[in-house]
Amino acid sequence: MFEEAQYFAPVATHDDGTVEVELATSHPGFADPVYRRRRNAIATLAVGHVPGTPIPTAEYTDQEHEVWALISRELAIKHGKYATAEYLDATERLGLPDDRIPQLQEVGELLRPLTGFQYLPAAGLVPLRDFYGVLADGFFHSTQYIRHHSTPLYTPEPDVVHEVIGHANALASDRYAALYRLAGGAARRVESDRALEFVSKVFWFTLEFGVMTDQQELRAYGAGILSSYGEVEEFRNMDIRPLDLTAMGTTHYDITKYQDVLFRAESLEHLEDVVGEFWATCDDESIARLTADAR
Repeated sequence: MFEEAQYFAPVATHDDGTVEVELATSHPGFADPVYRRRRNAIATLAVGHVPGTPIPTAEYTDQEHEVWALISRELAIKHGKYATAEYLDATERLGLPDDRIPQLQEVGELLRPLTGFQYLPAAGLVPLRDFYGVLADGFFHSTQYIRHHSTPLYTPEPDVVHEVIGHANALASDRYAALYRLAGGAARRVESDRALEFVSKVFWFTLEFGVMTDQQELRAYGAGILSSYGEVEEFRNMDIRPLDLTAMGTTHYDITKYQDVLFRAESLEHLEDVVGEFWATCDDESIARLTADAR
């Protein structure tokens, strides 16, 4: 599996049916038994979910809702300064609650009439082909847990803040949602792991960490930037390179720190023309030609 696997705490299902999230000793919640029990309980909801049925409700605590409210307030301020107009319009269109954590079922019910997208619960890592493939059908895999309250503005793994504030707001845009669907179609169409990795890296440098010229300045549209309290303040200082499929699909990245290399689209139309067209038409052979160009 590719680097994204490091992003998630492993989830184990024991012989007695109990589910355990294995947090690293460096995780902010490692020494908190209450948080660990919460993580296990929330992971159990995802493990037991039957596709096609309503997503089980996660009973969040007041403290967890307070973490969401704090992050929502802080990110809203930063989005006004750093997010693209398309993302801001979609955020207003979706209307997520800012005082409590929305249930994934609720997020899907808000999204469905807008762009047709719905959410699926994930206990942890979802295999890349599964994660990307269902995007073509309008489904997005999402975790349900929220970061530890001791570090509300930091998380070592993608939590519900990243999955919902970052991605759901983008998925409320018809144009961004169309790109997600095209990425899903590409992931289904390619056959080799190498080609799938190329597709996933293009996704990483666009819909996760993409920036573009918007409102006559550099702004972010990637969910990874827009859900990160710290990174959204720093992205303009990174090594900003022109949008380039071969470079994006072959550039190494480190998920443990701020992304120091970003690729800039000149406009949303430019992103659609280059990346959207690539995802709409790519196959193993065309990707092999692109990777050959990088040697």
